Amino acid sequence: MTPSAYEPTHPTALAVDAELPGPAATATATFGMGCFWGPDARFGAIPGVVRTRVGYAGGTEPDPSYYSLGDHTEVVQVEYDPDAVSYRALLDVVWANHDPFSAPHKRQYRGVVLVHDDRQREVAQQTREELESRTGKSVETAIEGLDRFYLAEGYHQKYELRSTPVVADELEDIYGDAFVDSTVAARLNGFVAGHGEDDERDALFAELDLSPAALSEVRRRL
Repeated sequence: MTPSAYEPTHPTALAVDAELPGPAATATATFGMGCFWGPDARFGAIPGVVRTRVGYAGGTEPDPSYYSLGDHTEVVQVEYDPDAVSYRALLDVVWANHDPFSAPHKRQYRGVVLVHDDRQREVAQQTREELESRTGKSVETAIEGLDRFYLAEGYHQKYELRSTPVVADELEDIYGDAFVDSTVAARLNGFVAGHGEDDERDALFAELDLSPAALSEVRRRL
C-alpha cells in the first residue's frame, strides 16, 4: 500500500501530521497579498490552518512559472479546519497584512481574494465593505472567482524554512514530495519568520521527532 502524502514516510518522525484533518475535512482559501513568501509563513503559524502552499492564479495563460508568469498573480493557498478558524478570520489577516487601498504596480503582486464558492464571495465582499466603512477609503483589492491554482516551483515552498537549511533538509528527507503539504513544515515556516505564540511553539516542539540540531536551529531563528 502506498502511504498517504499526508502521513510521515519515516516510521518515527513527525507523527503529528498524521493526526490532523486530511483534505476531505478541510476548506480552502486563496489570497494574493504581494510576494507570496511572507503570507505563506504568516498563515502557516495560525492555529486551525492545516496546510499552505504558494503558487500562481488569477490569470488566463496556461502553465505559468516564476519566469513566465503571464497575467497571473503570486498567491498563497490555505487549507484550514473550519471548526477551528473561520474564513472571516483568515480575511482579517488578509486585510491587515497588505495595502488594500493602493492599485498594484505589477499584476504579479496585486492584492486579490480568489473565492472558491458563493459563500466565500459573500463574506469577502462584506468584510471589504466593512473595511471601507471603517476607514473611509476605497479598497482596491479585487474579489474574483478562482479558476485554477498552479503550484509554484519547489524552491518557493516554505521559503522561510528553506532559509534554515538544516531543518528544511531534514524535513524534506522525511517527507519527500509531501513536504509542501506538511502541517509541521507550515508551522515551522511561520515560526522561523517570527509568527506564532510561545506556547504554540513549545507544544509543537514537544511533539516533534526532529534532531536536536534541527530544533536548535529553529529556536535560534525565533
